[in-house]
Amino acid sequence: MLKNAFDKPPRHLRVATMVGLRWLAIGGQLMAVLVTAFGLGFEFPMICCLVVVAASGVLNIALRFKFPLTHRFEDRPAAVFLAFDILQLSLLLYLTGGLSNPFSMLFLAPLMISAVSLSPYRTLILGLLTGVAATILVKFHMPLPWIPGQRLELPPVFALGTWMAVVLGAAFTGVYASRVAEEARQLADALAATELVLAREQHLTQLDGLAAAAAHELGTPLATITLVVKELMRNTGPSSAPMDAQTFRDELALLDQEIGRCRVILGKLASLNDERAGPLEQMTLSHMIEEVVGPHRHFGVSLTVTRNGVGDEPVCGRNPGILYGLGNLVENAIDYAQNSVHIGTEWTEHFVRVSIVDDGPGFSPDILSRLGEPYLSSKNQERRAKSEEGAGLGLGLFIAKTLLERSGAVLQMGNAAAPATGAVISVEWPRASFEGERANPPQTKRRLQTLQSLQGL
Repeated sequence: MLKNAFDKPPRHLRVATMVGLRWLAIGGQLMAVLVTAFGLGFEFPMICCLVVVAASGVLNIALRFKFPLTHRFEDRPAAVFLAFDILQLSLLLYLTGGLSNPFSMLFLAPLMISAVSLSPYRTLILGLLTGVAATILVKFHMPLPWIPGQRLELPPVFALGTWMAVVLGAAFTGVYASRVAEEARQLADALAATELVLAREQHLTQLDGLAAAAAHELGTPLATITLVVKELMRNTGPSSAPMDAQTFRDELALLDQEIGRCRVILGKLASLNDERAGPLEQMTLSHMIEEVVGPHRHFGVSLTVTRNGVGDEPVCGRNPGILYGLGNLVENAIDYAQNSVHIGTEWTEHFVRVSIVDDGPGFSPDILSRLGEPYLSSKNQERRAKSEEGAGLGLGLFIAKTLLERSGAVLQMGNAAAPATGAVISVEWPRASFEGERANPPQTKRRLQTLQSLQGL
């Protein structure tokens, strides 16, 4: 049970990272030994200390030759190597005064590495090993290196204080570094999920456009091919008059010509440049909202859309990120609404705003300040299972927020003012960012006229 609670997936420590950090530690240990012996002239078992430092160097050389630098250790071997570092440091401290040695604080280094790269379960084991080693060193150790002919004796309370500092520091460092690393990993996972969703939406959009273009372009040659085949079948049947050779060749030539047209059309569609948006890939704000809202109109919740603008309606390119982000917000509003969801659109010469308001319980007070963070929903989902009080949103809201902000939008999220209930989300863009052009009103107007002409066909 305890192992299941602590044994989260590790981050896999690289050989290059471990070897590099150990060489740094070996260099520091070697310098400390040489300065103490030759610089300060203190008496201590220098040869034994050099042997202990050399053992760490031998292990590093063995790792370097056995594994490529890009190899990543599994959780268990990485923990074994870090345990070796703790024991090697413990032996050095035993030879040089135990916890009275100021370098005893280096106990924290292996634990910090474990906290950010291994599972919490392994870090807990290494922390216990550190605590046991520190406890032994309080009582059993050789004298602290000091001036020849003198011996420095520190009071027991000092050793106890150092022990407490090592143990508490190890616990705090392990927990703190582990939490920070876990949050960084979750954020990286969430961003990766965002990129995956955006790529999927982009691919779906491209497939939709390709299918529509193919259906339109291939319609004429395929219809001709169908007529030619039917004509050939009718004229080559048992009860029909035989077709002369010239007519037959003409029909086959026509078939070959139309098949060539299909091949040309497919080649042209395959080489389309996705970055060049044509008129059919532009959409007004109203059409964008309708595309977002359309799939959610049959879920037993009343959906109303209002428009309130000054001047021409904004026109933007078809952006899968915006469509997915708004769609996610609308879907969440429907999930938590009691009876209705209202979507309002506003625009002026300077901004474009979309607001989404539902009549549900709203956001829980304990998550209002953290809305938009990834993995926020676990505790609130348990609460929602027990009651109908509002639950929080998790990764979906984070993805929607990230995609919308990438398009230049600013999101504001909160609850409706009392006595009303429900969540209120406002998405606002500078109009230039929404339309994808900074200062070209005539072109925007021409695009709107083009769209309106196409709608009338």
